[in-house]
Amino acid sequence: MALENPEKKKGAEKKAPERKTPVSYSEHFPEMREVTDARTMRALSHPVRIALIEALVIHGPMTATEVGERISESPTTCSFHLRQLAKYGFVEEAGGGKGRARPWKITSIGLRFGSDNDDPEAELAAGVLSQLVRERQLGRYWTWRQTQAAFPKAWRKAASDSEFVFYLTPEELEELNDEIMALLAPRYRERLAERSERPVGSVPVEMLFFSYPMELPKADPEQEGQS
Repeated sequence: MALENPEKKKGAEKKAPERKTPVSYSEHFPEMREVTDARTMRALSHPVRIALIEALVIHGPMTATEVGERISESPTTCSFHLRQLAKYGFVEEAGGGKGRARPWKITSIGLRFGSDNDDPEAELAAGVLSQLVRERQLGRYWTWRQTQAAFPKAWRKAASDSEFVFYLTPEELEELNDEIMALLAPRYRERLAERSERPVGSVPVEMLFFSYPMELPKADPEQEGQS
């Protein structure tokens, strides 16, 4: 409910509403690891390594042989890439077993990557990694589109495919993204870490969320005159 200040003079200029201080990803997802250096992002930019991380997040600790069966790769290949991921702190041994029979587990629930500075090398590495991850995600989306007829009616009805267009300033877009993140972040988070929390009949559901300007903003005439 909006409250009007009775002391405010009629016709006076309205003040812009104060924007809430944005909440960082780390506050929404304390378990999430943020990667910003080029070397680490380049090490992660490999289809098998991304597939290994996805499999361990969804299915929990597995050996190189077990995860290889999940992603259709040999135990030798998986073992090599798991060791490389461990080198950069993305996975670790879960305890028990020896050699390829030792299980591996993920070290954090979720990853956020990107450059927080003007380092061109980091920007390039982030772009390569982002394209690799998005291609995998969109590939799963198109697989769903092509195979959805095989799913039970309840799943076909529950799935969503929507688009929204807004006219926003950069500040408003940042605030909107933060509000959506605050809504989604707490939902079912415990089910990722604890398999026992997953109800019977549940399956992994992927929700892709993109927000981006559809065209370049027009130049501000006043700013052009000052330059």
